[in-house]
Amino acid sequence: MTELIQEADLSPAATLGGADRLSFGAACWSLFEGARNPYVILITIYIFMPYVAQTVVGDPVKGQEVISRWSQYSGWAVMATAPFLGASIDKLGPRKIWLAMVVALMVPLMAALWWTKPDGSGLSVTQTLAITTCIGILFSWSEVLHNSLLVRAAGLGSAHKASGLALALGNGFALLALGFTAWAFALPGLPETATWTWVPKTPLLGLSRALHQPERVVAFMAAGLFAVGALPLFLFTPDAPRTGIPALTAFRSGAADLWAMVRTVGRYRNAAVFLAARMFYVDGMTAILIYAGVYATGVMKWRALEMLFFGIILSVLAVLGGFVGRWLDQGLGPKRAVQIEIGMSLLGIIAFLGMAPDRILYIWHWNPAAHANLWEGPFFRTVPEWVFLLIGFSNAVFITAHYASSRTLLTRLTPPAQTGAFFGVYALSGTATSWLGPFLVNQGTRIFKTQQGGFATIIGLLAVGFVGLLFVRGGDRAAREGG
Repeated sequence: MTELIQEADLSPAATLGGADRLSFGAACWSLFEGARNPYVILITIYIFMPYVAQTVVGDPVKGQEVISRWSQYSGWAVMATAPFLGASIDKLGPRKIWLAMVVALMVPLMAALWWTKPDGSGLSVTQTLAITTCIGILFSWSEVLHNSLLVRAAGLGSAHKASGLALALGNGFALLALGFTAWAFALPGLPETATWTWVPKTPLLGLSRALHQPERVVAFMAAGLFAVGALPLFLFTPDAPRTGIPALTAFRSGAADLWAMVRTVGRYRNAAVFLAARMFYVDGMTAILIYAGVYATGVMKWRALEMLFFGIILSVLAVLGGFVGRWLDQGLGPKRAVQIEIGMSLLGIIAFLGMAPDRILYIWHWNPAAHANLWEGPFFRTVPEWVFLLIGFSNAVFITAHYASSRTLLTRLTPPAQTGAFFGVYALSGTATSWLGPFLVNQGTRIFKTQQGGFATIIGLLAVGFVGLLFVRGGDRAAREGG
């Protein structure tokens, strides 16, 4: 990592992408991530995977169990490979060729998901989840390779700008895709929208709601966005120079560097405890995000239309998470901020478990037939639905906030001279246990035969992370701890 920063800071790309403005190559770097991330929103969280669980599998409980089982497999593969790839990347030399191979595999695999048909005449459930598992592994590799080009593309002074632009583009593209899908395919033809003049009378392109084509077409949208958005990076973003080191030698050396990095972190108690705690709570946060769509589809009986607007609303409101994280960091210090964010996520998931179409927060029974709808639109017409939506809003805000606060906390716990090593292990801690959340959700769903049973296991991950932070000293408002 240190070698990469030193080389990039002296490169022409670093000069062009200085603190004043982003270079065109840096903007192309951001566009790559912005075009890749809608896959997570469209396929993993809100549209495609809920469709697989509810319609293709035919049973949301079984669907949650089988999806989480396959998620474990990609988690294990990422755990075994991504840290070594990251540690070896500086010695591999040019990254674009490796990244191009990853993209060339990901795009057709994404598009192939269109053939996951509800009647089983296309891809089987096993084939579909094998494809998404492969995409998940490739996605993680693309993150490692793409992130390694950031400083080279933008320079040290503008790296944060390129990173922020990438996140904004990803959120913007996902929102546009969700909104277009709702307008073009999900809303047309519904009785409730017959008088809405801004909505087409029938789904565009002749897509059939009966064949669940609006849910399946997002596969082409995710693949197309990624293919088009990735291309400028390969044309205009600077690559690393050749090192002359053979790939096997680079990987062996990377493994040694990785071990040295872990040993360095172990000498700083507070940072090491924080990173250990983070492995658990970040897995819990990720599991909430990944399975929220499948959970909502099964528990609240939401259709594709509700899921589209669930995704749109939460994607917009999640932007507040960045501001909330900053306010908490400044007002209470990053350690207290992370604890509050974990605590609010814990309350959110506990509240989720108490929701149903006829029940609010465990104790309030709701009879839809005895109460008038809140409005006569095509979605979110009852009080339980709005309460569920508000809980999702809280989760989106505080889960987003914790990413920012966790990075800030690490900077308060590490000596400046060791920041590179600590952030290397920080990235490792995000992948080392990426299988744990899916494993627990799978086991809970399988044992208790309910989606709630699977989701409840996430509480344990968040609780362990929260307790672990109690043993961390430092991370206050103005403090900087060295261990």
